[in-house]
Amino acid sequence: MKNKNILIVDDDRAILESLAKVLESEGFTADTAETGQEAIRKSAAHFYNLALLDIKLPDMEGTRLLKTLHENLPKMVKIMVTGYPDLENAVESLNLGADAYLMKPVDLEEMLKVIDEKLTEQEDTEKMYDEKVKKWIETRVQRFKESSR
Repeated sequence: MKNKNILIVDDDRAILESLAKVLESEGFTADTAETGQEAIRKSAAHFYNLALLDIKLPDMEGTRLLKTLHENLPKMVKIMVTGYPDLENAVESLNLGADAYLMKPVDLEEMLKVIDEKLTEQEDTEKMYDEKVKKWIETRVQRFKESSR
């Protein structure tokens, strides 16, 4: 499960550095961005399995970044992390494609559990999709062979 790439987006350098250290100690590859625009640029240039997104960023709302990432990278796991617990933000985030919503200060054990669960779901979905594609191709090849006889 490890060796997954995670993008951490937060305007607080201390949070970025501490989360990156924790994730790297757990076997993940962590990258950071301090603004929404930096996160968009990085996610266009690099593959990330998962993004941890702060809801308040200096250049845009985290929900706007979430929406952009969800539209451009729907298979990426997106987890909102906020110090502004608000039911409206939580509902909006989940409606815009967030896979989970965590409150700051983040319980690291809980965060790692959620990350593992969501990455396992992502992996299972990809395997199921690959199996469906493989079966579809096999069926088409078999039909072609039968029609060619």
